Amino acid sequence: MNTHVFDALADSTRRDLLINLAKNSPKTATQLATEYPITRQGLLKHLHVLEQAGLVAIQQRGREKRYTLNPEPLSDINEWINQISTQWDQRLSRLKTLLESEPTGE
Repeated sequence: MNTHVFDALADSTRRDLLINLAKNSPKTATQLATEYPITRQGLLKHLHVLEQAGLVAIQQRGREKRYTLNPEPLSDINEWINQISTQWDQRLSRLKTLLESEPTGE
């Protein structure tokens, strides 16, 4: 699994950018910068981190770059979370069975 995805998702601005792009992409950095209280240059740094993690794709049109969400890495994380959740549920189920099978000492 790409650990860059976790690094990218650790920042609330980047998470918000992903939500924004999921709802409204494609968008240029200039369009996005009007929606955030940071400079366009700061926004580009966030978009670069998201691009490195594979979470955004860039479509070049002339001199303009348009950013879109790439949800595939999120699917990988979701699958990983589901695996851990299943393992945890199995452990809790075994613990419940063990506790219910022990005599209560009455």
